[in-house]
Amino acid sequence: MDFGLVLQTDPPASAVVELMRRAEDSGFRYGWTFDSAVLWQEPFVIHSRILDRTERLIVGPMVTNPGTRTWEVTASTFATLNEMYGNRTVCGIGRGDSALRVAGRKPNTLARLGAAIDAIRDLAEGREAVVDGTPVRIPWIEDGRLPVWMAAYGPKALALAGQKADGFILQLADPFLTEWMVKAVRDAAAGAGRDPDAITICVAAPAYVGDDLDHAREQCRWFGGMVGNHVADLVSRYGEHSTAVPESLTAYIKARQGYDYAHHGRAGNPDTAFVPDGIVDRFCLLGPAEAQIEKLERLRALGVDQFAVYAMHDAKERTIDAYGERIIPALTG
Repeated sequence: MDFGLVLQTDPPASAVVELMRRAEDSGFRYGWTFDSAVLWQEPFVIHSRILDRTERLIVGPMVTNPGTRTWEVTASTFATLNEMYGNRTVCGIGRGDSALRVAGRKPNTLARLGAAIDAIRDLAEGREAVVDGTPVRIPWIEDGRLPVWMAAYGPKALALAGQKADGFILQLADPFLTEWMVKAVRDAAAGAGRDPDAITICVAAPAYVGDDLDHAREQCRWFGGMVGNHVADLVSRYGEHSTAVPESLTAYIKARQGYDYAHHGRAGNPDTAFVPDGIVDRFCLLGPAEAQIEKLERLRALGVDQFAVYAMHDAKERTIDAYGERIIPALTG
């Protein structure tokens, strides 16, 4: 199993870079950042610095979207980083949540997302792609490589990930839901004539190592609120009691009142009081290292290739170190 570190690009950018260096030294193979231009600093500028200050770390957004950047700009940005640092990027992409909503726009349709996945990958690898009806090719790219991993929750999005993406990003660490969603992605891949096992499965969720579970839950409760935004979209699309989406995913948002993106992804988010302890425990990895190793072993048995640690809490360095000293060796040794 590989491990990644996920950070918001809060200023100062130098702190993000240093945490990524620490993560690489601790055995993490991937460095991910949020991508929401209004809420945080520009991630691709920081990615360049991370790549310059590390040797092996693979870097990318978790996740970008096809609405806030034109597709040829996204592809050229990745290709430039790859030319400079040797194909060490990955494109995490989704419909768009905070990046678009804070600017007053709606998330992209799945049709647009699917077209963007193909176009961005083709352009970044030097092939021609059609962008807004016009054939485009970036002529200077040689030997480019860009895996595109798609974030998804709902049935249609999971199917699209299986049909189009090189990897699937699931932003929660509940084994039951992981099994259900991974199966949906792989079934869709097989139906599209693709090798289901060739799709990289990445589970991303907060991890907090320690014995004080009450404190860990409060530091990570924000995550249930973030996932709840996507779940609310699914409920509005499929209905509260639809068989298309497991009730174990949708039931907890009944008490959800609203959401202010000014607190998005932050410990102490006042809009996430509706998230019960049980959801925090299911969606996150909390507690001593031994308990987290046990849960990660369950996820690995379900086909998870990477666990990406969201470190938006008051113990970033301690969590990175604990993973490097105890958890990563247990899952990679």
